[in-house]
Amino acid sequence: MESAKAFLRTLLGDDRFWIAEVFLIVLTTAIASWLLGLLVRRLELRAERTVNPWDDALCGSLNPPASLLVWLVGLSLAAARAGNATGAEIFSFATTIREVGFIVLITWFALRFAKAVEGNLADPRFMGKPMDATTVRAIGKLIRASIMVTAAMVIMQHFGYSISGVLAFGGIGGLAIGFAAKDLLANFFGGLMIYLDRPFKVGDWVRSPDKEIEGTVEDIGWRLTRIRTFDKRPLYIPNGVFTQISVENPSRMLNRRIYETVGIRYDDAHLMAPIVKAVKEMLQQHPEIDTNQTLIVNFNSFAPSSLDFFVYTFTKTTDWVRYHEIKQDVLLKILNIVQEQGASCAFPTSTLHIAELPELAVAGDRRIPIDTGMTAK
Repeated sequence: MESAKAFLRTLLGDDRFWIAEVFLIVLTTAIASWLLGLLVRRLELRAERTVNPWDDALCGSLNPPASLLVWLVGLSLAAARAGNATGAEIFSFATTIREVGFIVLITWFALRFAKAVEGNLADPRFMGKPMDATTVRAIGKLIRASIMVTAAMVIMQHFGYSISGVLAFGGIGGLAIGFAAKDLLANFFGGLMIYLDRPFKVGDWVRSPDKEIEGTVEDIGWRLTRIRTFDKRPLYIPNGVFTQISVENPSRMLNRRIYETVGIRYDDAHLMAPIVKAVKEMLQQHPEIDTNQTLIVNFNSFAPSSLDFFVYTFTKTTDWVRYHEIKQDVLLKILNIVQEQGASCAFPTSTLHIAELPELAVAGDRRIPIDTGMTAK
């Protein structure tokens, strides 16, 4: 090695020998970066063959930050050597750039790793009981924000800024900002409450009896929640609204209810008991009806044109489309039972009762009453 240096020094001269040193540093950096890339790729292939998802997240996050770190160190050393040889002031920033770049690359790696871990926590392939996607997303955002704030504070400390002064200014300025942007803060804390209380998550069907809000949750941000209505229009709602209204989450129903009233004619009153009994037996034997829930079939009221009985029961499914298919099947079976018992479903009718019928005037003074079974005079 010493003989090679002496040969190069003799060949190039003392004033140009630093060029060869810079070239060797850059060449060594390129080779080291290439070898590191091969090593990381081998680690990734080996991690893919394991069941543990965390090594995949770690290896997948190494590149390109690791390769760039090698280049950062190599180029900063080359710049430092060139600066010592030439005395140019531009190379004096090499150390500062290397230190700040190191912080930036470590931050980049931490953000990539946090993102990969966030994906694993919500993936049922890797977690026996995967975490709620909305909670994972909120935790991921908080962790990434914490990493970036910490990195910014470290860089500021490196350049000589007082962190305590910045924090003190943040406390005073935060009070002023709070008054100026109270709506923004209300939306922020509203989003925080959604993440903590979890009244709904992405993919849930929600609606509010207080507002005209109904649809599927597509995204929960720190300021807005995006809901896709059933006519496929996006609805953007500030998170602060959810702290002031009631929200119903039908997606978390355990069952769906069938509650219908059926009327038969007054002429079929003697058939009411067997109809009610047959309908109740049908529901108890129906494979899609949850018999562990309340099941009622009873004669209910004397309506103006019908004798009414009501059906109150719950389906096993909560799927909207499947529920209506089951409801249709139940109603058709009830209609068949009514017909099989020899009864008919009632429809609105009216009976007109006339106590005395007027006489009809005909030619002359002779008056003939309407035929009511009486003899004409």
